[in-house]
Amino acid sequence: MSKFTKLCRESSRHSSGSSSFVCGICADRRPSKKSFAIKGCTHSYCSDCVRQYVTCKIEDRITRIYCPVSGCHGSLKPEHCRSILPSKVYDKWGDALCEAMISARDKFYCPFKDCSALLVKGTDYRDIFESECPMCHRLFCAKCKVPWHSEITCREFQKLHKDEREREDIMLMQLAKKKKWARCSKCKFYVERTEGCLAMRCRCGHTFCYNCGAYVSDHYCTNCKH
Repeated sequence: MSKFTKLCRESSRHSSGSSSFVCGICADRRPSKKSFAIKGCTHSYCSDCVRQYVTCKIEDRITRIYCPVSGCHGSLKPEHCRSILPSKVYDKWGDALCEAMISARDKFYCPFKDCSALLVKGTDYRDIFESECPMCHRLFCAKCKVPWHSEITCREFQKLHKDEREREDIMLMQLAKKKKWARCSKCKFYVERTEGCLAMRCRCGHTFCYNCGAYVSDHYCTNCKH
């Protein structure tokens, strides 16, 4: 028999007929008035440990909380624990339970990391692109689920690599388009042609056509015939 199991049994035995009991979690002897019984089983622990136990579970985004004893079917419910939980933890538990009831395909979160508010898709969400978060009031793209990218279309955005989707990256792309810069097809570095033929040699050593981006081995591009 493990030490934890012994403590749990001793906890249950003392809590029923003694003025004190041994908590099966912290192993301290506590007055019986500090005992908190788990619903659906015979285990009891001190209210401080139960409070900390529940708080840790909620922080880990676990909404179904069971008795700490492995295999035990006793459970903890928000209404049962309300008297020992801080209001912030109790409210967070309730919000998490509500969120868990929403299908994963029907919910997403505000793309701004300092907000991350839960958002629910409407029936016409497929036709909506530019949207405003009701919590932080900033614009985002409902289709791409990122901060609003006014400079490029959704199709252009989704073609970008994940490390090229920041606002600064998009602004650089727009500048390159305006200046008619070409991009190395190997290292993705932008280059500007000032004179000479269309065969460009990038700093990475790759040679490509400034007009179409195809690889060239000499000064003539067989792809675009320049």
